[in-house]
Amino acid sequence: MAKVQGRKRRDRAGDEPAESSVDAPASEPTTQRAGRSEGPADADVVPAPRRFAPGSTTARLRLSVLDSTPVLLLQATHPRQALATGAGLAVVALAAGRDPREAAVVAATAVVGQAVLGWHNDLVDRAVDDRHDVPHKPVADGRLDPGTTWYALVIALLLVVPLSISTGVTAGLYYLAALVVGLSGNVALRRGRLSWVSWATQFALYAPYVALGGWGGDAQGDPPEVAMVVLFALLGVGVHVLRAIWGLVADDAEGWSTLPLVLGRRLGAARLLVVTAAYLGVVVAAMVVVGATVGLRQ
Repeated sequence: MAKVQGRKRRDRAGDEPAESSVDAPASEPTTQRAGRSEGPADADVVPAPRRFAPGSTTARLRLSVLDSTPVLLLQATHPRQALATGAGLAVVALAAGRDPREAAVVAATAVVGQAVLGWHNDLVDRAVDDRHDVPHKPVADGRLDPGTTWYALVIALLLVVPLSISTGVTAGLYYLAALVVGLSGNVALRRGRLSWVSWATQFALYAPYVALGGWGGDAQGDPPEVAMVVLFALLGVGVHVLRAIWGLVADDAEGWSTLPLVLGRRLGAARLLVVTAAYLGVVVAAMVVVGATVGLRQ
């Protein structure tokens, strides 16, 4: 073992000084800066592979891009859920016989609406996320200013209104109602056993949004089948449980008693994930069967 006593070294510009007064185990890899001799004690050290040296121009550029406001805003939108919702509603619209351009507007509306919900959720949960060091939460960890997030949220709201009604005013009102329910769910009912209500209601409102829409503000389609509305609601409950699984520990520490947490205590997180995936598979299969036999619209 090579023992380093009180040695203090500053690397290239941008690196922090490193100081150590403990034995460095021989089994742990030790990096050595290229072109610099560390003496006999370091002669047999193999440099650890890395793409670029800390403090290099490439590293600083990468960090500056990842910590830029647009990237952080995108991260706070919950992008995977936004894209999944947009793609799912677009597929339903196409399956219902809507034109591709109409399906594209449906997808864009859903993505912008989910961005609003994601930003609002991160703003509401800022203190909780900070207490539990939840990853990928730039608002909570201080990298994204809350004022900037509120500004983006308002701009997105101003965008989602014309987007939603561009495929029919009546259909658009249903989508905006779903958005209001989702925003309300971020602050009400979410900590108790009725946490699923806002998710079920929000997803149920997606059915008339897709069914009643067309092209242009005057478009008026047929109302959705009741069975499809129920299946949309059941889908929302499943998505709620799936989204909550990774935060069950934090929710339990906060003293919440949500539906996913109640199920998680009984089944365990791993088993709950399997059960939820199976549940969602059954609901989606039922939606396909009903859509193929009865259809989305009455």
